[in-house]
Amino acid sequence: MASTEKAEGGIMETVKTVVYALVIAGVFRTLFFQPFWIPSGSMKDTLLVGDFLFVNKMAYGYSQVSCPFSMCPIPGRIFASDPERGDIVVFRHPVNGSDFIKRLIGLPGDTVQFRDGRLILNGEAVPTEPGGTFDEIFERQGPIGSFPRCANAPVGQGGVCEKEKFVETLPGGVSHSILNIDQSFGDNTPEFTVPEGHFFFVGDNRDNSQDSRYAQSVGGVGFVPFENLIGRADRVIFSSAGSRMLYFWTWRGDRFFKALE
Repeated sequence: MASTEKAEGGIMETVKTVVYALVIAGVFRTLFFQPFWIPSGSMKDTLLVGDFLFVNKMAYGYSQVSCPFSMCPIPGRIFASDPERGDIVVFRHPVNGSDFIKRLIGLPGDTVQFRDGRLILNGEAVPTEPGGTFDEIFERQGPIGSFPRCANAPVGQGGVCEKEKFVETLPGGVSHSILNIDQSFGDNTPEFTVPEGHFFFVGDNRDNSQDSRYAQSVGGVGFVPFENLIGRADRVIFSSAGSRMLYFWTWRGDRFFKALE
């Protein structure tokens, strides 16, 4: 009898330990940092497919989307801090509920337009400088196994996939890489005026990003409410070019703990 009671007690202790661990992990994920894998190439070459990072959830305060499955009973936003232009932000898509990561370009009240691929912010062209090319191997990338798009297409598998690279400097001094592949709808847009309480996001890989340049009715992001911001991406922790994290020969050691700009 004593042996049975001891066994039952041991099982309960194990269950309690697991429950406590899950609660602590849930609190940590909700209040501090959320893991995020980069599934697509919309933020190349700042972020590559297979980059793994932790999103700083303390950066902008907390809203309903701060909790898993949007379970936080928070109206609006608490402990709010305004994001800054140039931040790399993870946010909840206003329509389909998936998590996106893009660069913050337009603040409330800004006008944003693209002309021939050039960013026009509040009526002024944002300075850009040539940055050479971004080269990568034309092969399947990440768990999804998608091929990259190339400015020098067609490219055979195993060949060098090229994209034009520029350095864009936003008002406030944030400089970052942007890529150009070809002419696309997003290269020439109407002038957008960012509403109060909303933000305008664009991918660094300009011709391969569904972002605020595209209306929500056609699958784009449109204007993103402040309440939909989850957190800021500051640093890549780990990176793998392969379809599985355990394929150590595909790890990108030069990207471990890499700060983001």
